Amino acid sequence: MNEAEFIGHISALATHAGARGLTDDVAVIEIGNETLVLTCDMVVEGVHTLPGADPADTAWKLVAVNMSDLAAKGAEPIGVMLGHMLGDGDDRFIEGLQEALEHFGVPLLGGDTTGGGPPRAWSLTAIGRATHTPVPSRTGAKPGDGLYITGPLGAAMLGFEALRDGTEEDSTAFRRPMARLPQGMALAPHVSAMMDISDGLLLDAWRMASASNATFSLQSVAVPISTSRARQADAMRWGEDFELLFTAPPSAVLLPVKAWRIGAVQPAGHSPLVLDGEPLSGPEGLGYTHDKSKD
Repeated sequence: MNEAEFIGHISALATHAGARGLTDDVAVIEIGNETLVLTCDMVVEGVHTLPGADPADTAWKLVAVNMSDLAAKGAEPIGVMLGHMLGDGDDRFIEGLQEALEHFGVPLLGGDTTGGGPPRAWSLTAIGRATHTPVPSRTGAKPGDGLYITGPLGAAMLGFEALRDGTEEDSTAFRRPMARLPQGMALAPHVSAMMDISDGLLLDAWRMASASNATFSLQSVAVPISTSRARQADAMRWGEDFELLFTAPPSAVLLPVKAWRIGAVQPAGHSPLVLDGEPLSGPEGLGYTHDKSKD
């Protein structure tokens, strides 16, 4: 099975309302007067990292991708729980973990260790507190809303290529991505739908439009990128920039968050995504997806 097929099969097991039907990257659970936001992400050696990657960078990315899921829900981090596969470079992993936890202001609460590999895999469960309710989801986009992103795309792609090719270009965006936690908390009261861009703008826009039963009309020339326009298509498909993709009604006040309007929400049509006036036929080729051969 590929990723979408597997999620489709297990969605019948996710009967709790907090699971959001597995259409989102988080679970949302109300306990007393608190609304908790929970997420779990993995990093796999050779899939999310290159051979010989610094374990400190691996630890940072593991924390950052989970913080990005919280950011997309406007959540404030409470703590994380680590699933760690023991192996070479554990001292460097601990150094990177400490750096990431301090940077994002989140404590380690516990977890589990195991042997195994290669390849090695690491998992992190992050717990956050909602700063606004209802917690933003992927399902709330409405016709007439604007479609926005919080920053340029393509820096992670360039960083990956720099590491792969052994050049002197800056690879920080790939090795140590950032999570837009302040932006997410500021936007949460004003957006109609929101998610982070982890698998590519086009694929994630397709997913959010499908979840909202709407069509997103996107203009590529409006998408800010960190590289030349000749690589526009690559930048919109590559992923791992972890900017926020969101929709908001015309009346929304988005300040002080800097954002670029890249399109609009339309009533559901023949395709969830229209790019430069052309309906796209399917999600294949729009971004990164996991399948058995990659995992």
